[in-house]
Amino acid sequence: MDPKLTEVSQLFERFKAAITRKDYDSCTELLSHLKVLLTSFRSLPPLFENTPNSIHELTLARDIYEHAVLLSVKIEDQDAFERDFFQLKPYYTDAGSRLPPSPNEYMILGLNLLRLLVQNRIAEFHTELELLSSTALENPCIKHAVELEQSFMEGAYNRVLSAKQNVPNETYGYFMDLLAKTVRDEIAGCSEKAYDYLSLKDARQMLLYTSDKELLQYIEEEHPEWEIKNGSVFFQKAKESVPCKEIPSLQLINQTLSYARELERIV
Repeated sequence: MDPKLTEVSQLFERFKAAITRKDYDSCTELLSHLKVLLTSFRSLPPLFENTPNSIHELTLARDIYEHAVLLSVKIEDQDAFERDFFQLKPYYTDAGSRLPPSPNEYMILGLNLLRLLVQNRIAEFHTELELLSSTALENPCIKHAVELEQSFMEGAYNRVLSAKQNVPNETYGYFMDLLAKTVRDEIAGCSEKAYDYLSLKDARQMLLYTSDKELLQYIEEEHPEWEIKNGSVFFQKAKESVPCKEIPSLQLINQTLSYARELERIV
């Protein structure tokens, strides 16, 4: 075997062992070293040269980047996830026909869809969906993300939160927690605008919590400007803290009349 290939394989085994024992600092250091070593393989993207070990090198590199993506989830680093996913993607698309299928492909594609949903990047979410095959769309990992997006867009937040109990893979837990927070922040923002106050019971039901303790913890961490008094949550203080912006009505009228005159002149 090529000495470089042997070195990368051995280092990758050390990386996987570090993940198993949850030594994420060592994982990050070993991953950086692995990425540098991979640059010496001319069979990898973007060159894709035909070399005697090209299939072995491509498969090994794909495995490394898959583990890198999963590591980013474990250390809760969304920026690293995005970087590693884009490095991995060519192995599923450009090199997909040359390599045996990866058992992790649909799970990681589903994770990426979930990340885009959490970050409210809906246009990119649908762009990624358009690139998937009909077979991929039938995979439980992909269907899970699609159903979540539909529920989110419909405002069926209870379905979004309950979906955490039926994730297709345990790695989805991190993004599901983030999505639950996004949902509650959305409900909280609407509640502030719609009500002056709510009883603790109503606020708990509105924010889809099962106990007052969870609700109070959420308020303390995310909305300390809300006031809890006499068994109710008062939003008035939060409303008063938002400065009212004066609408420049006279300026808008003058602009509209100016546009009308210009339009009449053109016609």
